[in-house]
Amino acid sequence: MHNQLYTYINIVIFNMRSTRKIFIFIFQYIWIFITQECYLFAIQSNLSVIRLSNGPVFIFCTEIFPLLKNYCFIEVSYFWSMSKKKTLASYYKKGILEAGCDEAGRGCLAGPVFAAAVILPPKHKLRDLDDSKVLTKEVRDELRARIEKESLAWAVASVTPRQIEKINILNASFKAMHKAVDKLKMQPECLLIDGNRFNPYLGIPHICIIKGDSKYASIAAASILAKTYRDEYMLKLDKKFPQYAWQSNKGYPTKAHRAAIASNGPCKHHRKTFKLLAI
Repeated sequence: MHNQLYTYINIVIFNMRSTRKIFIFIFQYIWIFITQECYLFAIQSNLSVIRLSNGPVFIFCTEIFPLLKNYCFIEVSYFWSMSKKKTLASYYKKGILEAGCDEAGRGCLAGPVFAAAVILPPKHKLRDLDDSKVLTKEVRDELRARIEKESLAWAVASVTPRQIEKINILNASFKAMHKAVDKLKMQPECLLIDGNRFNPYLGIPHICIIKGDSKYASIAAASILAKTYRDEYMLKLDKKFPQYAWQSNKGYPTKAHRAAIASNGPCKHHRKTFKLLAI
């Protein structure tokens, strides 16, 4: 991400035909606003400009640099991409009711594995959907509310650490997806599964899609629900077990998490069949 960001800024500055004073001014604003998760735009003259995530706020600079007052603004891209923002596919097969399914927490050392199933309307307006891992917490939380409001049906389920130990994490992930599908208020005609494997759900065909959460809107929506609900759960556990710093690592195998396990030992929420300590 950082390499893409630097490349973009360098290209913008290299293409500018103006004074050094303007270069510095624009670069400073880019850097300040990027830390606030904004979008990077450019104008026809190759001069960069900013739109904040909460609305179309442009920096015109006409009072400081009168020569810029006639420049026309055009949207180029999000700041982390060199190309137009992708739109995820609304369906795999047109005309049937599809539910996207995804999990969260599969690689964690502690806590349940969560999964979600989401059925979106054919003409949904959730244009900002993407793989939950590439979205910020603020964007995920905003999208979660919209998914719950605008989807035809959605459900979230989980499988406990004890169940994970008994049936292994792969089967536990599939079981969590099955439980989420069970809870849907309407039955889908097909399941879109993120990944390359799945235990068939009785009576409903499925399609496995590698990196499906970055390709299909319903799977991306499921990934967002699964992650936000799991993160929320781990924050509650952190209040009872603050020594493991789950408020920041969410149970994933960070160096600090492994160190805390080494110092305090595992607790009942850890997955005992996982390698809890680093070699």
